[in-house]
Amino acid sequence: MPRATSGPVTRNRRKKVLKQAKGFKGTKSKQFKKAKETLERALKYAYRDRRVKKREFRKLWIIRLNAAVRADGLTYSRFIAGLKRANINLDRKILADLAVNEPEAFKAVTEKAKEELAKAS
Repeated sequence: MPRATSGPVTRNRRKKVLKQAKGFKGTKSKQFKKAKETLERALKYAYRDRRVKKREFRKLWIIRLNAAVRADGLTYSRFIAGLKRANINLDRKILADLAVNEPEAFKAVTEKAKEELAKAS
């Protein structure tokens, strides 16, 4: 029986890594060992940053909302408290979009939150 080698398997594995490393600079896209190290690092960052991206967008929406409600004489925290009391269940993404693209509709939401805050105090 002929001797089985791992040649094709190893070659295919290396080709796969080098194909993924395409676009890296210098030896990081040419040499298997360097490409593998760089690729592992890149994949770690990609995994981590898919989660960081969500945090950063939420921060952006909150900043936009704060700026928009301050123009109407409220703070962000009071605005959110007013929305909760008024049972308005719009998320921050939608509210920020309203504030930027439809100021009249956002003003109506802000007024509703103000009314609820006035009732409470």
